[in-house]
Amino acid sequence: MATATYAPNDLLVSDVPVIVRKITLLSGQNLKRGAVLGNITASDKYTLSASAAADGSQVPSAVLAFDVDASAGDVDCDAYFSAAFDSTKLILGAGHTAASVEAAFRKEGAPLYVRVLK
Repeated sequence: MATATYAPNDLLVSDVPVIVRKITLLSGQNLKRGAVLGNITASDKYTLSASAAADGSQVPSAVLAFDVDASAGDVDCDAYFSAAFDSTKLILGAGHTAASVEAAFRKEGAPLYVRVLK
């Protein structure tokens, strides 16, 4: 099993309770902390959410908690399922903006929040 490394970058903001859960990151990806993830319905694995996907992952549902290299195979890792994030620190997939991700979190009722800091 591969390991993940923690690199603080002020991703988390506010006093929203933080909840982290284990997920399986789909192979073929090398993602950094703050990547916005979607869940592939058929496999229950996560991937970088792209708005044009049609496998369920088009809906942002979690944020990667650590840098993870899954280029050689699926990796079990941690993702945030409750927290508030600095919008400039999120890594967005094709077709997503901070506003579209925030809207998706609200539509799903997820306790995930995107903050635009001034």
